[in-house]
Amino acid sequence: MSIAILTNHKDPKSWKKALQEKLPNVQIDIVGESEMAFNAEFLVCWKPEKGQLKDFPNLKVIQSLGAGVDHIFDTNLIPTNRKVVRIVDPNLMVDMWEYTLAATMNYLKDFPIYAQQQNKKAWIQHKYKTISTTTVSVMGLGKIGGYVAEQFAKLGFKVQGWSNSIKTIKGVKSFAGQLDLSLFLKNTDVLINILPLTANTTGILNTTFLEKLPRGAYLINVGRGGHLIEADLLPLIEAGQLSGATLDVFQEEPLPKNHPFWIHAKIVVTPHIASLTNIESAVNQVVENYQRMVKGEGLLNEVSPKKGY
Repeated sequence: MSIAILTNHKDPKSWKKALQEKLPNVQIDIVGESEMAFNAEFLVCWKPEKGQLKDFPNLKVIQSLGAGVDHIFDTNLIPTNRKVVRIVDPNLMVDMWEYTLAATMNYLKDFPIYAQQQNKKAWIQHKYKTISTTTVSVMGLGKIGGYVAEQFAKLGFKVQGWSNSIKTIKGVKSFAGQLDLSLFLKNTDVLINILPLTANTTGILNTTFLEKLPRGAYLINVGRGGHLIEADLLPLIEAGQLSGATLDVFQEEPLPKNHPFWIHAKIVVTPHIASLTNIESAVNQVVENYQRMVKGEGLLNEVSPKKGY
């Protein structure tokens, strides 16, 4: 049995090197470099092109190189006899927590405003916000979102979370389902989206939804670009409904040079770096899933096609 590597916006050679060191006797091919790649049973995959996976007739397992799998389901019809699995790495959880904490503190202490003032040599003090009086609301309480919410609570933030079902997380008030959504948003100061992208969550961050937040709330989107209706964001900020946003994911990536988000004073743009898969720590999961496939055993972190996560 062999492995193929198909990646867009990730380095396939680094993955091949890491996998070959762990599996020296396994044939590993990079799509685009060898026609043998299309014979593989196990595909290491990131952002395949539309319909591209139909070119692999022997495929049994599709291993996403990240926590998300929407890039696979959105572009390809996956037969029921093919399994899709994802990376669940403790490093990803810590990285996401550190990013969302940095974004939150940047907002609480008005650093973007002071950066603008520095350019103008303007000495103007502003009333700042504090941890103990700030409510952080996390959308998505899976392994990553749950960890992020718990860490915010440990620091003394008021924390609440929203997901499909009620979760028990120390220090976190849990809300679930559409009936709880308005109540969840009602007292939010900082809204952090870490939801998976599914048919039900696509476009969820829209005008109707964000207008349920208290006036002046702040948005942090580290889920997927497809969660946010980008055209709705600027009017909400200009009207003062939102005080600003930190965005790490976008409808189109890389973000086009002429996109208005680049130059907006109240929007922080980062290039999808909130939590990057670390090859050294993640490669062991990929290797184990390959070995489990060969042995006919259950796979790690298998995704439900119906749920999309």
